[in-house]
Amino acid sequence: MPARQALLHRVPMRHPGDTATIEALFDSGALDPRQVVAVLGKTEGNGCVNDFTRAYAVQALSFMLGRRLGEDPEAVAARIAMVMSGGTEGGLSPHFLVLAVGEAAAPNPAGALAIGTAFTPDFAPEEVGRTPQVLATAAAVRAAMADAGIADPAAVHYVQVKCPLLTSERIAAAKARGMSVATEDTYHSMGLSRGASALGVALALGEVAAVPEAAIGTDWSLHSGVASTSAGVELLRNEVIVLGNSPAWAGDLTIAHAVMRDAIDLPAVQAALRGAGLRPEDGQLPPGQQERLAAVLAKAEPSSTGLIRGRRHIMWDDSDINATRHARALVGGVIAGAVGRTDIFVSGGAEHQGPDGGGPVAVVARRA
Repeated sequence: MPARQALLHRVPMRHPGDTATIEALFDSGALDPRQVVAVLGKTEGNGCVNDFTRAYAVQALSFMLGRRLGEDPEAVAARIAMVMSGGTEGGLSPHFLVLAVGEAAAPNPAGALAIGTAFTPDFAPEEVGRTPQVLATAAAVRAAMADAGIADPAAVHYVQVKCPLLTSERIAAAKARGMSVATEDTYHSMGLSRGASALGVALALGEVAAVPEAAIGTDWSLHSGVASTSAGVELLRNEVIVLGNSPAWAGDLTIAHAVMRDAIDLPAVQAALRGAGLRPEDGQLPPGQQERLAAVLAKAEPSSTGLIRGRRHIMWDDSDINATRHARALVGGVIAGAVGRTDIFVSGGAEHQGPDGGGPVAVVARRA
């Protein structure tokens, strides 16, 4: 009986609008553009409110896919999840992860990577960072699980969410209607949006029983071990991608995850690698193992205490470089050292995504 098969291609980008490597996949026959369901990207912007590399990449992808599919670019962007995470500090390499769904003759009884996507409605500015965003995200996660054919939350290993943020214009629009917003600090709105989205994932997967609105951005004991949320100016809704394992899917890709307890938790990275069937025997994957590594996805966040294992860090005190930029570089370096590659998807801002100062790390690999 035919089964769905998850496909994942990791390709470099020369700049945020560079889609040439994805088009090369289409031209070579390695991938059918009709199979694409999501694209994740690490772009070389600052990852903050005014990081328009994200919007630039989404626009370039929408026009390219629209041309390839003979569709309006806006229609393509409406149904294909395009999650761009800004910031490739340190040695991180800008790249795309193209997720697609094909068909195989039969499923893999041992289980294989399963992909599901879903979208929330657009949020009004007064809903961002508040209960409506939590509940809508939880509903979208459940819908994405259903799309992937995953019923057991324990089979979900990574949930990527792209969420909106507040701008001065959006705040003014809310005020003009007599509405208040969660914050008038546009940068802080990124954290609240990420946090509300992550708690929506936790609620959907049963990691938390309830989410009081006052807990968003304050109660770090409430968190998800598989959520990765990224805020951007380029959208008004949440876009949700669920990755897990299912015996109903075909192929040799599998996913595993672990939770880093802090930014230098190398053993957690190695645990995720082992969970995906890889062997970091001497601290770094040997070349043969590196070839089976399809993707690494992780969150990075400076600890709110200003300490890492009792020693002071200055990430929150640097007025020149944003704290999340420091964190991406630090966590990116730890993971790169473990896997021997720098094209890894490290997203900054881990509010309610793992414990304070830590975060989830997921590994997609091909079985031996």
